Amino acid sequence: MKWKSLVVFLFVALAACQPNESTTPTSGSSLTINGAGATFPYPIYSKWFDEYQKTHPNVRINYQSIGSGGGIKQLTEQTVFFGASDGPMTDAQLHAAHGAILHFPTVLGGVVPVYNVEGVTAPLRFSGSLLAGIYLGKVTKWNDPAIAKLNPGVKLPPNDIAVVHRSDGSGTTYIFCDFLSKVSSDFKQKVGVATSVSWPAGVGAKGNEGVSGLVRQTPGAIGYVELIYALQNKITFGDVQNSAGKFVTASLESVTAAAAGVTMPDDFRVSITNADGADAYPIASFTWMLLYQHPTDKARSAAMVDFLKWALSDGQKFAPGLGYAPLPQPVIAKEMQALANIQ
Repeated sequence: MKWKSLVVFLFVALAACQPNESTTPTSGSSLTINGAGATFPYPIYSKWFDEYQKTHPNVRINYQSIGSGGGIKQLTEQTVFFGASDGPMTDAQLHAAHGAILHFPTVLGGVVPVYNVEGVTAPLRFSGSLLAGIYLGKVTKWNDPAIAKLNPGVKLPPNDIAVVHRSDGSGTTYIFCDFLSKVSSDFKQKVGVATSVSWPAGVGAKGNEGVSGLVRQTPGAIGYVELIYALQNKITFGDVQNSAGKFVTASLESVTAAAAGVTMPDDFRVSITNADGADAYPIASFTWMLLYQHPTDKARSAAMVDFLKWALSDGQKFAPGLGYAPLPQPVIAKEMQALANIQ
């Protein structure tokens, strides 16, 4: 009897040590939720997590800014509870996951061509075909006729163009390549659209932070980063020609205009690069949070659903101050309904 009592005691003790993931945290307990992914929305996500915790002190959300590819990988492997990406997951990626994954757009942003050209401080003009030529290694000098033609009156140096791209799996890369593939059949054939691609030219840097830093440090460099990184690092960025033929500066208004006519599918996987409209900035995109539809951890699931409801309502007011455009109201309404599908 003593032996049986000891076994029962040990079994109860071990069971008590296991985390109960199916209950919501009480006022005296805390809950930590880990996520990883895109660097594109990192500034707004950091702000959101801090603000949310002020009114929900028992919920702590940690986020690793490792790139969209890394976020998708970690979510697929279930080493984080949520992922984040600027490029929607492909059908193959969704099929490889351990269950259905849902996409939730959070804000809108723009990707801008940043550059460091001696003697050139005014915004340069770029067409999609010109950017494709630079990243394909066909346009190699800053005074190339293709650049000079779009920028009459600008004194361009004969310096080499130092191409900088992302070295990690990146949603920013996805957005940039998605645009270039729509306007250049040559780029589409040789590079294509993905979070990681084989670049014909240039050197890589990790994250929007890495590309921003390398462009600032490298004379003659050109790169592509999310708008807020260009603004924060005070790097000159160019205007880009849209589908209406107009050269547009990335701004809250022009990024918002890119989403004006979007027809949002039920799975929220949509592209708005090279959108119609004279005022639309052509390298714009939604960015998504990714969640399993049927998670086993119900407490964390309930907390993330509550957070997303807050982010889609109160949280949107923080977007403009950080260089992001808030979501259109019809998109928010559609997402609020979709959040009910997480069970």
